[in-house]
Amino acid sequence: MVEPIIERLKQLPGAAWAEAHPRLAAWIVLALGMVFLLAIEARDVGLQVGQWIALIVATVLVAGACIWIITWDDEDLVEEDNQ
Repeated sequence: MVEPIIERLKQLPGAAWAEAHPRLAAWIVLALGMVFLLAIEARDVGLQVGQWIALIVATVLVAGACIWIITWDDEDLVEEDNQ
């Protein structure tokens, strides 16, 4: 039942790239979501353009750090599989 859904997802544009680069794809998706939430929550604060840019850059870097930390365990799992 799940296999047809997975096959349809693999046919989406960019799915092959995301499968080849899972960490980068996860970083992009998480960063987009975080920036979207930032824009919603800070829209009425009255930030200047430079402040928006700084917040967006910081948000994208934090998203990258989150994905980096989450994938620390991936390397351990690969080593266990090789043994």
